[in-house]
Amino acid sequence: MQIFINYLFYHKIKMLQLNKNNFEKEIKDKAVVIDCYADWCAPCRILSPIFEEISKEVKNVKFFKLDVDENSEIASKYSILSIPTILLIKNGKEVDRIIGLTSKENLKSRIEKI
Repeated sequence: MQIFINYLFYHKIKMLQLNKNNFEKEIKDKAVVIDCYADWCAPCRILSPIFEEISKEVKNVKFFKLDVDENSEIASKYSILSIPTILLIKNGKEVDRIIGLTSKENLKSRIEKI
């Protein structure tokens, strides 16, 4: 059990990180899913491996991560008040949002709709 907990709390997903320099370019003209998180957030750490699994299963959408502590201006622009928050964006416009920890099935089903 302790090994699993350590995995959840220290496992970092290697996925493209969004920031003020690449955010607008990456969300324009495509369907994207953004995991808005912070390193200190336990539910974010639990969601992270689920997010990575789905990113390998759903091919018509691009997956990104956004550290809200390092990118507070973007978090503010999108009114990210709670984390984890998953933003679903199509052609630069937010089409759905999931706030809080959710099941893989729910997350995947909503992603597949965009």
